[in-house]
Amino acid sequence: MTEPKKTAGGLPAIQSTLSYAHRQMGVTRSVQTLLRVNQKQGFDCPGCAWPDPDDRRAMVEFCENGAKAVADEATRKRIEADFFARYAIPQLLAKPESWLNQQGRLCHPMFKAKGSAHYTPLSWQEAFDFIAQQLKSLASPDEAIFYTSGRTSNEAAFLFQLFVRLFGTNNLPDCSNMCHESSGVALKEVIGVGKGTVTLDDFDHADCIFVVGQNPGSNHPRMLTALQKAARKGAKIISMNPLPETGLNHFAHPQYPWEWVGSGTQLACLHLPVRINGDVAALKGILKTLLASEDFLAQRQDDAFIATSTQGFAAFKADMEDTSWESICEESGLSREQIQAAAQIIGTAKTLITCWAMGLTQHKNAIANIQEIVNLHLLGGHFGRKGSGVCPVRGHSNVQGDRTMGIYTHPSTEFLAKLGAAFDFTPPQEAGLDTIAAIQGMHAGRVKVFIAMGGNFLSASPDTEFTGEALRRSQLSVQISTKLNRSHLITGESALILPCLGRTEIDVQASGPQFITVENSMGVVSKSQGTLKVASPFLKSEVAIVAGLAQATFGKNAYPALDWEALTANYDIIREGIARVIPGFEDCKARLQTDGSFYLPNLVKDERRFATVSGKGQFTVHPILRSHYAADEFLLMTIRSHDQYNTTVYAMNDRYRGIRGDRRVILIHKDDIQDFAWEEGMLVDVTSHFESTTRTLYGFKLVAYPIPRRCLAGYFPECNPLVPLESISDKSRTPTYKSIVVKLSRSQEGEASYGTS
Repeated sequence: MTEPKKTAGGLPAIQSTLSYAHRQMGVTRSVQTLLRVNQKQGFDCPGCAWPDPDDRRAMVEFCENGAKAVADEATRKRIEADFFARYAIPQLLAKPESWLNQQGRLCHPMFKAKGSAHYTPLSWQEAFDFIAQQLKSLASPDEAIFYTSGRTSNEAAFLFQLFVRLFGTNNLPDCSNMCHESSGVALKEVIGVGKGTVTLDDFDHADCIFVVGQNPGSNHPRMLTALQKAARKGAKIISMNPLPETGLNHFAHPQYPWEWVGSGTQLACLHLPVRINGDVAALKGILKTLLASEDFLAQRQDDAFIATSTQGFAAFKADMEDTSWESICEESGLSREQIQAAAQIIGTAKTLITCWAMGLTQHKNAIANIQEIVNLHLLGGHFGRKGSGVCPVRGHSNVQGDRTMGIYTHPSTEFLAKLGAAFDFTPPQEAGLDTIAAIQGMHAGRVKVFIAMGGNFLSASPDTEFTGEALRRSQLSVQISTKLNRSHLITGESALILPCLGRTEIDVQASGPQFITVENSMGVVSKSQGTLKVASPFLKSEVAIVAGLAQATFGKNAYPALDWEALTANYDIIREGIARVIPGFEDCKARLQTDGSFYLPNLVKDERRFATVSGKGQFTVHPILRSHYAADEFLLMTIRSHDQYNTTVYAMNDRYRGIRGDRRVILIHKDDIQDFAWEEGMLVDVTSHFESTTRTLYGFKLVAYPIPRRCLAGYFPECNPLVPLESISDKSRTPTYKSIVVKLSRSQEGEASYGTS
């Protein structure tokens, strides 16, 4: 049976980082670039959204996967216009996604005409004019979709949503729809703030850190530094996840050579191997234990807090008393003793931080998952105190900032009123289409134009074949990108590739060098300014692309309050507009010049107040979902490998899980292999079942792994074709990548492929 490695980080992390950086950038360029990552006078890592220290930063302020994300963007490899003359689109479709990414930076605007199998070069003005012509020919602005990736800066995102709303629609889906939308919806309902309520400094003051549904060692490796520091100060760390993850076992800090020998620092003192989607049951077990503990009730830090600052406690308490231990243990997959051990640690902690990621947000009952965590924090008064709070950990550098800037299909009336007043127009009021609705709209022919600001929409979305067919049914698809991916190859009738600057590159406009800003997972807005020469003279910044498209669509003088050329020339003018619309950005220009960063206001964190309808923190009641699966059915969740960032795969290995050279694998408990008379290493076909539909992937290898019985794990995006488009979270409409009901059968195919039936 394959076992996870014992220790994360250390010398292997250094070797892996340097090897990849050298292959992509060379020695000199690697040193010059990596020493500027996450520095106050450098650029923000294009990887995850983990925050930087407020004060002193290490010379090496990046992690293994962050360095790979930087090297991937700063590669010396180039895709010039002649690349698309050599390769027809069908030829490129036959290549693996990793091969596409490794060809290098996109260097020239490219156009695929209707019926053509090749992209051909065109000028920027020709590209803008063609898109503008298509947009203006639509019967309604709502026939266009404007998608945004978390890579987009605050300035580009603000300008993008302004352009889209001037055009007349709120069709602004973004990658958050597919990941942390559930966090925002759940938290907004019960604490009034759709973001986390802690800072990095709070980790230094936490007695207990509860990490749920998250693999920080691979997806947010810099978080391990904070966990190591907290553990050394005596904090108790609990992990709750179906898979034991190396990054929550032991950590050897790569920057400290004396830690390279030995197993490093133990992080989690307790691991709870919860069944897939057994989190509500497990959390209710912890809460039930605490409510029955006289010691906890006697020493609870803030009884007055529940009486004066919360609502719904009586119903919550009654529900916990009525919930049986039989249902808790059956659905969580945990013993009563395991749950009570966690409750003992949490109950004696004076300060508590709970962190989570997509292991909680991508289920049908994702809102319940997160609101049970809020119940836990309300019960202990763990809001608005040093060392306490909730911490959804975003997986993309500025996905939280994009939402702050107004990239949202359901904007508030207050936001729209301020936006309209600032720029003298009447924004559209009707809610727009989110990611799922956008795919359905394209497939049905109601959406004609798809424009993506970054990302790899096809590979990241659920139900890959359906999504691909939806894109093919559009009249025009536009990708604003740095690197080639499969979304450039599954296109509308006509298609454009618009290559843009990356975070690592110098951005010079008419008024001189520019900087952008980003927001991290803890609400800190900071400057980011690239240091590398641009990959091609034909590249434009995202701001310049949006402004050029807007001017081509509206004409130069359609909106007197907006001078698109001036906005491109000086990003400070954009930030002045942001300051007039977005709370917390007042005087942002001066604050950025002085400190380079600032915190956005957070009522819960700053003032221990809740901006809910009642003005109080809301206890909630949620049922434990009963799992009713046939005898031959399993529950599959998608996961990421260690050598991966979102849809970008750096290598075919998963070092921390001990898997090498293959990504078409299914992790399964060894006893389940035995029960079905299968063999480890055999190939299986995987069929997902949802309502009356089925989808099948062929030729996946079984890998015995320590995962709960009747639970499976497979890699994202390879398993995305199994995710039904209609299977979504309640309220947040997030695809249920972590709850896919499947059957396995001995493979009848001789080779790996996928299809649907």
